[in-house]
Amino acid sequence: VNGYNNYPQRGYSPNTQPPPQPGYSPNTQPPPQNTMNGPPVSAGYYSNTYPKSAPNPSMPPYSQSQFTPPKSNSPLPNAPQRNSPQPNVSNGPHAPSRPPPSMATSYSSAPPPNLSAPPSAQPAPPPLPGQQYVPPNPLAAPPLPQPSGAPQAPMTQPPQNNGPFKTAYQFNGPPPTGSSINRQPGPTPQYPGSLPQPNQPPLSHAMGRMNLSDAERPINLMQEKRLLPPHKHVETPLRFETTADQGMLVPPNRKNCNPSVFCSTLKAVPHTQNLLGKVKLPFGLIIHPFKDLSSLPVISAGTIVRCKRCRTYINPFVSFLQERKWRCNMCFMVNDTAEEFLHHPVTKTYGEPHTRPECTNSTIEFIAPQEYMLRPPQPAVYLFLMDVSHSAIESGYLQIVCDSLLDHLDHMPGDGRTRIGFLTYNGTVHFYRLSEGLSQPQMIIVSDIDDVFIPTPENLLVNLRESKSLVQDLLHQLPLLHTVDAEGEIDTYSALGAALEVAKKLIGASGGRVTVFQQAIPSIGPGMLKKREDPNARAGEQSTTALNPSTDYYKKLALDCSAQQVAIDFFFFNSQYIDIATLSCASRFSAGDMHYYPSLHTVHNPIEAERLSRDLERYLSRKIGFESVMRIRCTKGLAIHTFHGNFFVRSTDLLSLANINPDAGYAVNLSIEDPLTDLSAVCFQAALLYTTSKGERRIRVHTLCIPVVKSPAEVFNSVDCVAVISLLSKMAVDRSVTASVSDAREALMNALVDPLKAYKETLPQGMTTAGVYVPKSLRLLPLYIQCLLKHRAFRTGISTRLDDRVFAMINFKMQPALYQMLDLHPDLYRVDDLNVRREIPQPHVLPLTAESLSQSGAFLLDCGWKMYLLVGRLTSQSFIKDVLDYPQFSNIEEPLSSIPELENPSSEMFHSFVDWLQENRPHHAPISVIRDDSRDRQLVLSRLIQDRTESSMSMQEFLMNLQQKLT
Repeated sequence: VNGYNNYPQRGYSPNTQPPPQPGYSPNTQPPPQNTMNGPPVSAGYYSNTYPKSAPNPSMPPYSQSQFTPPKSNSPLPNAPQRNSPQPNVSNGPHAPSRPPPSMATSYSSAPPPNLSAPPSAQPAPPPLPGQQYVPPNPLAAPPLPQPSGAPQAPMTQPPQNNGPFKTAYQFNGPPPTGSSINRQPGPTPQYPGSLPQPNQPPLSHAMGRMNLSDAERPINLMQEKRLLPPHKHVETPLRFETTADQGMLVPPNRKNCNPSVFCSTLKAVPHTQNLLGKVKLPFGLIIHPFKDLSSLPVISAGTIVRCKRCRTYINPFVSFLQERKWRCNMCFMVNDTAEEFLHHPVTKTYGEPHTRPECTNSTIEFIAPQEYMLRPPQPAVYLFLMDVSHSAIESGYLQIVCDSLLDHLDHMPGDGRTRIGFLTYNGTVHFYRLSEGLSQPQMIIVSDIDDVFIPTPENLLVNLRESKSLVQDLLHQLPLLHTVDAEGEIDTYSALGAALEVAKKLIGASGGRVTVFQQAIPSIGPGMLKKREDPNARAGEQSTTALNPSTDYYKKLALDCSAQQVAIDFFFFNSQYIDIATLSCASRFSAGDMHYYPSLHTVHNPIEAERLSRDLERYLSRKIGFESVMRIRCTKGLAIHTFHGNFFVRSTDLLSLANINPDAGYAVNLSIEDPLTDLSAVCFQAALLYTTSKGERRIRVHTLCIPVVKSPAEVFNSVDCVAVISLLSKMAVDRSVTASVSDAREALMNALVDPLKAYKETLPQGMTTAGVYVPKSLRLLPLYIQCLLKHRAFRTGISTRLDDRVFAMINFKMQPALYQMLDLHPDLYRVDDLNVRREIPQPHVLPLTAESLSQSGAFLLDCGWKMYLLVGRLTSQSFIKDVLDYPQFSNIEEPLSSIPELENPSSEMFHSFVDWLQENRPHHAPISVIRDDSRDRQLVLSRLIQDRTESSMSMQEFLMNLQQKLT
């Protein structure tokens, strides 16, 4: 694993954190709602056939051949070798423990057999030795299944990278050696996943003595008048309580990390691959590793305690046999406790290592010592590339970008070493000298874009603090230098490839971030592209070729940049096709970020202009990590075989992230290679090594522990529906670009039908007559699957621009689960009668159907990227006057994209609610006010997912179709 940069990253500020992300609660009984009528759709609308192709281990057991994982992010055969300085990963926090085990796993494509008796008849799983699960709020959360805990394994599992549109790389080989658990003399240990020991007290769920029939009772969706709960539910971490025999030391606070940071699709892991295949549910992890947190313990220690065999970081789920011996919860090896670890850094006590912060916090950050770096930490380096072709200048974006940079120069993460530079390009490339001796910036134009060179070796990247006045002068002058009315010939070309080549040369020696603002398709020089979209085929089946890159130029460039610790971020604001499928490779394989503002224009489309301006506020000031790597370890017997997100895979389980930002999400698919019968729980650990913008090398560690169960009913009652949908959406993207969108739609439908069929077989015969029966944990799964089928990424029959569809797919791959849910399933609220007695009103979430609307109210539709306020013609004049500042409905102007803040209770309540919604996402969502009699009303009606359209079924019809497939 030598050959990867392990240097520190900067920009960490633990004091800023968005409020907890809301999640749907499947336990709240919703109010009644009228059912929708409409002719049923033919049962053949979706295909539920089981293909006979060879099984693919990267696919979940419910539809093995439906999802084909993406191709490897590994370097191309002809990619140039990189000679950048590489940290010694083998001795660092991401050192591999041993060779990856075999990935050869066979799956049966036949329908699952009769699984077992009903939930009530299932035998209780063996207790987790010495532990007890305690949900933080038993009244708010559904009872978890009777668990049998489990450990976590060494990091020998073979993950494979899954660049957004590539095919998974499979590892086949002999199982790892040395897998036997070393038995050490001493007292019997107690820890999650320990082998059964006779002297250990039994573990029981905190809800175990309560009647679980309500939690396990199936729900017939055909009889439910409302699927969506009136309030969102936020998942809480699973907590373990432990007791210890005399002489044992067990960490007092065994609680999992925040589910919005690290969670599993299954909150109870099947003990065998056979059981996982029976339940037909996807098994994977959703990770948001660099999320802004309000509270994060930071430890500065000379020695970071890790397992000698698997290199797992010490965590709350280890056990101390005595003060100087602790047992790893991954590989179960007994390790010696370092002398320094016996001293508590807070209480100043000695001899209680199990009470240290490392053993009481599932998310923790270490300040890494010198051994975790091979070169001094790099400075924060920012290089901005701006498209100044004719169409780009005409959109007016340049003024927005320059104004935002001027406002946030002092807030950009960094220290006294921070450097900055600027390039602009059209048919030529423009450099800007910012040397101290100049009275104003000097512009240098290079017209030879086929063999572009750097005209001067110095003063193109300058120290921000020392040259701040020249940088400000340049930002004031750029919009004046490049205008539509400038004299001379109009330049419509865009030499993006040449500009990126120069950017790589400029900051390759130090690493950093390249930010590209692109409006036109690259039309000249290296990396030039041609239009591939057929405007007449937007409503039909778009070619799979068009969803994939047309050239590997940008992927090769990204691999070179990744090796030099350079990430490329894109801001797209095109009005015409620019081939995002190809350009996005530069970001996807360099761990960059992407933003999309279709048809942005300061005059004709001010909503997108406002989005860009507000998003730049966060982008320029949010924390950033440089030179980062991430490794995921799991318990012996589990294997990682597919990664999702923007990254490059350096080894079987080591992700190369040139930059890491707090809005980036990742996911992995898991499989069970060896039976977990002897384990009561399994553990997962994600370790992120990065350099802060201040030059510190840090390691952020997240640990997750999940019980192991032995019956299908326990698995079905412990599913995280949001995590399942997030993982399915990423797998569907891979299927779309390797097969077709139609195949992805069919696979999504099978991903719904197969687990419900398996669940139906666990029910008593009398309950399987008619209806769509689901466990409470999967109550929203049919609704979310229908949302995916109607989303612009996978919809058919509706005109969809190719760039819009491609970016929607990319967004599914790179966004954290809770951020993408609003785009997938918007939230609808009635806001003309907010409760003024609460500081922040919490109106009910309404079903996405026209039946929820009325002409006598005002309704806010939160679509994630945008918000729409639909004002009915009979809305009370007090709301129109107090909130919108218009005397009556007929006076409301159109279009209206801003709502004034007035000094009255109604306006204050409305804005406090909107501000609370805005805080729960990493991007700004502008509000558009739409009158009920306006033509723009269709913008709201088109997002009412539960209603029928010309090309899709209503929710009621969808359930009727689903019922036919289940019989």
